[in-house]
Amino acid sequence: MPETVQRGYCPTDERDFQKQLDTLEKAGNDVYYLINRGYPIKSATEFVGNHYLLSERQRLALARSISPETSILARKAKELPHLPEGSTVHIDGFNTIISLEIAFSGSTLLLCMDGTVRDLAGLRGTYRLIDKTDMAIRAVRGVLEEEKVGVAHFVLDAPVSNSGRLKAGIAEIMEDSPVQVDFSVIPDVDRYLYKQEAVVTGDAIILDHCKSWFNLVRRAIDREIGDYPYVQIVKPL
Repeated sequence: MPETVQRGYCPTDERDFQKQLDTLEKAGNDVYYLINRGYPIKSATEFVGNHYLLSERQRLALARSISPETSILARKAKELPHLPEGSTVHIDGFNTIISLEIAFSGSTLLLCMDGTVRDLAGLRGTYRLIDKTDMAIRAVRGVLEEEKVGVAHFVLDAPVSNSGRLKAGIAEIMEDSPVQVDFSVIPDVDRYLYKQEAVVTGDAIILDHCKSWFNLVRRAIDREIGDYPYVQIVKPL
């Protein structure tokens, strides 16, 4: 039996986000101002974080949720409102499943300026299946079938622990789906996805490089959960 885990839970999040959201909004607007004038996001979040005495987790939230205006507009221009019927979609497996596990755990998720949903969990080479994993996979399946996708190509990081078990879990749940499924378990997921169309990921660098993308995680959360209590530091453009 998979372990019962509240993926992404951090006991300080209520203090860091709900109780200090006004401060975070001010800090977020400062970071946005600086990066639009050429400051690197790391330097900007460090400078602003020191000014507002922010925690490391708050600084990470700023860095993940805020992007320069030019990047946001470029990503939005490549976003697919729907997937073409019968198309092939390339799914950043761990990125997608972990974000949905966090959603089903009720933990902190960021609604970012580019409209994507990102988390604060961090993979760092280790992953284990939990009681929310099957729920996450079924949520992905629901959107893929709703969009009448032809092929779902799940791309998994070979160096990450339990990539084989996640692959097996996805294959089992998708077995009787009209959507055909295939897999790549490779060392460098990012570089592979840079070249693809109809990419599913929340990774900002991949979104900057790929040819087109689909916001599956947000669609799945809207479909399965509804009005999620996202942390929204700076409103989307």
